[in-house]
Amino acid sequence: MANPEAELSILVVDDSEITDLNDKYFNRQGPTNVISFPMLEGEFAEISPLLLGDVVISMDTARREAAHSGISPEERFDQLLVHGILHLFGYDHENDAPEARRMEEKSIELLELIKNI
Repeated sequence: MANPEAELSILVVDDSEITDLNDKYFNRQGPTNVISFPMLEGEFAEISPLLLGDVVISMDTARREAAHSGISPEERFDQLLVHGILHLFGYDHENDAPEARRMEEKSIELLELIKNI
């Protein structure tokens, strides 16, 4: 779906809040950097076809990862936001190596576009 009218929700949280979401929705322990909740799939996808979904980013984790990588927290935030949005469009890096490469390539392409804005 490539619609300029589409919407998404971005929620910036701390590690405590993303840990709760990670446990509740994915049965995974501990914090993570980004979680996406797509609205374009599942039995209610047709209710609001312009709503892409939600991207939740932990700034605590983003700051740690930025410091570890030697980049700014803002740059790490951009990376996580693009990653989360790609998940909303159905990209998945967890179960398929070729798809992970495809997602990484698209992420690099989009981040380059952001740099040029």
